[in-house]
Amino acid sequence: MEFDDQMRRFFGTDDLGAVSPAAMASGIVRMQVEFGLETDKGRKFAMWSLLYMLGSAPDLDVAFKDERDRDAARTFMDLLDRANAAESGPA
Repeated sequence: MEFDDQMRRFFGTDDLGAVSPAAMASGIVRMQVEFGLETDKGRKFAMWSLLYMLGSAPDLDVAFKDERDRDAARTFMDLLDRANAAESGPA
């Protein structure tokens, strides 16, 4: 599942800046429900990643039964944190 596809599916656009607060909340709820039902590991990880970026991802031990999936999620979190820190500049 491509990032833009997720954005359009759950929020009706690939521009988060254009999403109203109500539509954002509704899209997150729909994504969380679908995440809970998803059985494909790749799709599940993609949804979790977007939920994480939106501050709404479930805890890793709840989201992923497999330790390797949790490790991949931790790596994603670390990479995103580093990218955000680099954008912020030196502290």
